[in-house]
Amino acid sequence: MGFVKTQEEIDHYFSLGVRQFPDSEMLGMMYQTDPEAIKRLLPPPLEPAAEPWALTYFCQFKDTNLGPGYRETALFIRCQYKGEVGNYCLSMPLDGHDDRVFNGREIYGFPKKTASITLKRDGKIAEGWVERRGVKFAHVKAELMTKMDQPPLKTGPSFLFKFLPRADLKPGFAGKVELVRQRTEIAYKCFEMGSGSIEFQDSPFDPWSEVPCKSVIGCYYFTGDTTMLPGDVVGEADPDAFLPYSFSRTDWGYEK
Repeated sequence: MGFVKTQEEIDHYFSLGVRQFPDSEMLGMMYQTDPEAIKRLLPPPLEPAAEPWALTYFCQFKDTNLGPGYRETALFIRCQYKGEVGNYCLSMPLDGHDDRVFNGREIYGFPKKTASITLKRDGKIAEGWVERRGVKFAHVKAELMTKMDQPPLKTGPSFLFKFLPRADLKPGFAGKVELVRQRTEIAYKCFEMGSGSIEFQDSPFDPWSEVPCKSVIGCYYFTGDTTMLPGDVVGEADPDAFLPYSFSRTDWGYEK
């Protein structure tokens, strides 16, 4: 288990062909947002889908097949690529061990940053919120009313961008900007739906308020076994066009 891994250790690591999260617990919300916000925030070659929807969730991963569990939240906006509808991940804060950042960000391209995340439930009421740099920038509260075997809507794959900044500190990237499609499967143990609300606070570092809630489509809460499948590189982004969208993994405002 040193700096240089043995062949046996390498073989074991790559034998884990999926990422598994047993007994995961999630509170989520889908809501209608401003179509112009989606149009402005989607990097090409992604395009807006017919539905101007956003999706957020707060999740407790109690354990994983790569190590200790953690808490996570995320904000997605509805999109499509070559006719396939899915969701572009704008932001994915994480509360847990720093090596959990590597799995999602360096491998798939999820824009992860560390944060303080809370998920709790008391009877029919479930709440989740996230804080970074002294700002509670998103807070979801739901009242759960209906139990179901499966969710009424399949949301589709996640679309992500995988890239590496240049070492010479000039604008651009070291290599291609890859468009990645990633799918997740869930074996539900309990699934409930209800109504709810979401509140945003403006933050220069986590501007979730740029995706306002016009109306809530639905809230959900589930427990189940979550499996992240391998990603596929399905396209590339133009580096110059993508550059303004590429800074969601870091904070700006400290430059001197």
